[in-house]
Amino acid sequence: MPAKATAPPSLTAAISGRRRPLISLTPLIDVVFILLVFFMLASSFLDWRAIDLTPPARAGAGTPLEGAMLVDVRPDGLRLSGERLDLETLAGRVEARLAKMPDQSVIVRPAAGVSLQDTIRVLDRLAVAGAANLSLNRAGGR
Repeated sequence: MPAKATAPPSLTAAISGRRRPLISLTPLIDVVFILLVFFMLASSFLDWRAIDLTPPARAGAGTPLEGAMLVDVRPDGLRLSGERLDLETLAGRVEARLAKMPDQSVIVRPAAGVSLQDTIRVLDRLAVAGAANLSLNRAGGR
């Protein structure tokens, strides 16, 4: 049986035809979407470092604030009952006071011009020091 002759590839078809890209983008896009879906399903959208600040049911209600520690957050630094301190010293003093009186209230009062991040940093550090009865009070009282 004679072998069937095949036509040699023509050079004109190779030259005039469209060249295929070396790397197809479709599998790369598929991988990106699969990774996107994976991270969306694996992510947690919980506030894992949220600080619980419960507003009082009505004005004037709640725990008495007599003897509460007042922490002023100012642009030039922190003050505990008027004394200027750094954050670690403040946390140490609050922790020492809470060791004696566990129900001690701590009022944090940020001044105008203080960034929210600085206030949150103070609240977070006080929460780590053991302050469970934290209140946030706005300076000026409006």
